[in-house]
Amino acid sequence: MPKISIIIPIYNVEKYLRRCLDSVSNQTFSDWEAICVDDGSKDSCGKIIDEYAARDSRFVALHKENGGLSDARNEGIKLAKGEFIVYLDSDDFIHPQTFEIALSIQERSGAEMVSWYKDKAYRNKLILRMLFNSENVNFKPSSFYRSYDASTVEFDYTDDIISKATEYSHPKDIENPIKHCYVWRHLIRREMLDGISFEKGLSFEDFPWWSAVLLKNPKTAYTMLPLYYYYCNMSSIDRSSSRGKKISSWVRGLGLVLDLYAKEATPHQMECWTANFKWPVIQGQIARHLDVVKKSDKHYDYISESLRAMVERGVFSDASSPADLKAVARINKFLGIA
Repeated sequence: MPKISIIIPIYNVEKYLRRCLDSVSNQTFSDWEAICVDDGSKDSCGKIIDEYAARDSRFVALHKENGGLSDARNEGIKLAKGEFIVYLDSDDFIHPQTFEIALSIQERSGAEMVSWYKDKAYRNKLILRMLFNSENVNFKPSSFYRSYDASTVEFDYTDDIISKATEYSHPKDIENPIKHCYVWRHLIRREMLDGISFEKGLSFEDFPWWSAVLLKNPKTAYTMLPLYYYYCNMSSIDRSSSRGKKISSWVRGLGLVLDLYAKEATPHQMECWTANFKWPVIQGQIARHLDVVKKSDKHYDYISESLRAMVERGVFSDASSPADLKAVARINKFLGIA
């Protein structure tokens, strides 16, 4: 049984895939399996993962019909044998010591989940290189080459993760927060994911997934080290989706989590999630962009009907801050509510 199972969903990323897989094969910690899920790619991705699997038995190649990102992740974890799970997107890559550092932190803390951060400077450097038409795929920032003593890497620890987690980029009331719903920045004990899956067909599926993980309240250790390199892929789901589709996905995800928390959350969990996830999603991902969604948009009816149902359900009745109230005003305007 490998210590770590890495789930890598893959779809039409031949330009970046070797970079991703090489960042796994070059890890300083070697007891892992990488489950590479080819989600019906139309390019050479299938051949590439077959090549890696033939060369290194730790790579497992799974080929399936296209079902979307969530479906690929769900199929991948079914094959996982590792004690811990890591998700990695196929157009991104990780620091060579990611697994070594995460496991060192886990062993020192006894945590059920270890989290880290992405390199923010990498994105800025990529943008500059794009402006100057410089080659980007093989570029790696200086932090990628930095060497760490894993046994001395500092970390924070919490046994009340929902009080530390937030969707706000700059929370004022949380010291050393774990920010945003990123799927790909955790080492998670496999048992903590029992009963949790990604919603098939949903964009921004990390929001309901992460909200479900928070309900499990895993003992969590986290470091601020930038061990993940998020690539600005212009063909990604986020960048290639229309505004109507994006809002529709966020509305659907919000509805799923509202139902889940109504059934399973403790009062403390509900309070923290409402303040640090429900309202920032409503403000920043839904209400802020409603004015660009016209009646001709194919997602308009779903958005309108879902938001109206939430109004009737009282979802927005606890608005308190100026930002909350502004978001509610925008929703009411969109719905034609005086």
